[in-house]
Amino acid sequence: MQHNIDRHTRLIKQKAKELGFFFCGVSKADFLKEEAFRLESWLKNSYNGKMDYMNNHFDKRLDPRLLVDDAKSVVSLLLNYYPTTIQDSTSEIKLSKYAYGEDYHFVIKDKLKDLYLFIQNEIGEVGGRIFVDSAPVMDKVWAKKSGLGWIGKNSNLIHPKQGSFFFIAELILDIELTSDGPIKDYCGTCTRCIDACPTEAIVEPYVIDGSKCISYLTIELKEAILPNEFKGKMEKWMFGCDICQDVCPWNRFATPTNEGVFSPHEKLLNMSKADWMDLTEDVFRELFKNSAVKRTKFSGLKRNIEFLK
Repeated sequence: MQHNIDRHTRLIKQKAKELGFFFCGVSKADFLKEEAFRLESWLKNSYNGKMDYMNNHFDKRLDPRLLVDDAKSVVSLLLNYYPTTIQDSTSEIKLSKYAYGEDYHFVIKDKLKDLYLFIQNEIGEVGGRIFVDSAPVMDKVWAKKSGLGWIGKNSNLIHPKQGSFFFIAELILDIELTSDGPIKDYCGTCTRCIDACPTEAIVEPYVIDGSKCISYLTIELKEAILPNEFKGKMEKWMFGCDICQDVCPWNRFATPTNEGVFSPHEKLLNMSKADWMDLTEDVFRELFKNSAVKRTKFSGLKRNIEFLK
């Protein structure tokens, strides 16, 4: 029995590597007891801002067995998105690196479908579900439990050999697999991410006030005008923010992705401030045809750019 469990685990990890995931770990699908208090406290402090959906499905966020019948294993996967070329550090208008290329939801979902099909072909009738940042799954927590890194003071998962520029996805399956244990937290006494955040969104180590985060303000917040208290504090970011990752010492180990679909549109990195200020809907569609930036829509991106004046 254990021999089969180990073999199935090896097969899944080997296939994940073939599909381009650079790390794959497994944890037992169980109730996240230690996270219940943290999540409750975070929501009580309204750190979710106007992301009301975070108040929904509290129990499902903590127990994968409520998402997949008879769930036994959570397979966590990391996909590198660090681009080969990035915007110049002096750029007047900035875009988070994860949104340079194609929308990761579709790219990763296709890979996970291939992985799930492989599992069913090689192992048999396996029940499960695919998750790519689109359901009440605490992906960073599961990745941490699976030994894929530790959750840093900026709340990002950090891998000791690759930093934090990667997407996280999961397969929740109804078969037993060999679990990996968590690794040590190597943040130590470093506070670079806390010190660098211009909106003071990291209210204490490991705790983020989402309502102050530039990524939240430029993507999640749907108001017609951004809150005036953040005027002059956005550090030129029009969509997302990489500040707490860029200053993290562990990201000196980040290497460019092999996924060509995450490369920026050829015009993107050459856009001047004037080009962004004069952005038209046609150019928006051309630049971000299959991009995650479409989430904020043309009107939302224009709002963000206007706020940077």
